[in-house]
Amino acid sequence: MNLENPTQENLKFILDELAEKLNVVNRSVMDAEDYDLNKYEDIKFLYEVVSQKGQLSTSETQAFIEELRNVRKK
Repeated sequence: MNLENPTQENLKFILDELAEKLNVVNRSVMDAEDYDLNKYEDIKFLYEVVSQKGQLSTSETQAFIEELRNVRKK
């Protein structure tokens, strides 16, 4: 999948993958509709970092979730 273009479909894919990798229980916080496409590059960057790291510690997981919370629509 080409994630270069900031589309709603790509955003949904990235958020679904992040939810899986971060073991997010409440998936409603990862709804693509709650994120602005203007923040796509920030979210994609988080996805790339999480994907590269593989296994995350609990504190790293919490930090990534906090960053996602910061880019979520208010």
